[in-house]
Amino acid sequence: MGDQEGRDLGMWVDSGDGRVVVHVGGEMDIDRAPMLYNALHIAITQPEGPHEIVADLSDMSFCDSAGLNALIRAHHTAAEYGIRLSLRAPQPQFLRLLEITGADILFPITDI
Repeated sequence: MGDQEGRDLGMWVDSGDGRVVVHVGGEMDIDRAPMLYNALHIAITQPEGPHEIVADLSDMSFCDSAGLNALIRAHHTAAEYGIRLSLRAPQPQFLRLLEITGADILFPITDI
């Protein structure tokens, strides 16, 4: 996904310092969840990939179970590759979704 194309869709990727940041904005629902998983999967599986991937959720206004499933699938893929997948600035609604599903134990929250 090209940088400008991704920004137009509310999602873009930055990389550097051994880390990839996937910025997620807007609503993450059944229509957009595959795009999130694909962006994370590409970042995870790239040759000589990063040691950490951060999903920056500061601009994500809503997330349903499809979005959560995309993140959980990406977490499992990252674990297979020995890569840490963390979340930055999740909104209270998403934190609550993580908590009630028990998925909060899967994702460290980072300030980076």
